[in-house]
Amino acid sequence: SVSILIFNTSRQCFVVVKQFRPAVYMCEVERHHPQLFQNQDKESFSRLEDPLPAVVGVTYELCAGIVDKPHLSLEETACEEILEECGYRVPVTNLKKITSYRSGVGVTGSRQTLFYAEVTDQMRAGEGGGQPEEGELIEVVEIPLEDSMKFAYDETLPKTMGVIFSFTWFQNNVAPKLPKK
Repeated sequence: SVSILIFNTSRQCFVVVKQFRPAVYMCEVERHHPQLFQNQDKESFSRLEDPLPAVVGVTYELCAGIVDKPHLSLEETACEEILEECGYRVPVTNLKKITSYRSGVGVTGSRQTLFYAEVTDQMRAGEGGGQPEEGELIEVVEIPLEDSMKFAYDETLPKTMGVIFSFTWFQNNVAPKLPKK
């Protein structure tokens, strides 16, 4: 898979996505209703008296996608995901590879490549939001640079490790080179 740290230089903010993740929701259901998972009766599970709101399954994430088109390079896949999920048209030459690492090591053990892309308001080509026909319902969220580290470590905001790592990478590698206000 690929993931992309997107920084909008026009507004000095990060562009991330927010979406519902069924696995996160089910973990919250299990945490709040452990008896459901102790009792293997499927009938009692379908009659949850006090269902949790869907929002407990929503997470903040980097723009990302699986590599499922063999004719596309990782960079081309990343550019497609940026357009689909966040609405920015980014040329392949604007991507900078940060690193590759293993993700989902307890389940899939897949390899993910993390890229960095700078965008401007002029590069906006659409609303983003993913592809509803593929079951994607994505909200594009902007995190101001000055709030990014507070956001990264705020445990009340569910996010992936990729968000925390990439914001830290940015602070160490890009922020020192930004023009001072």
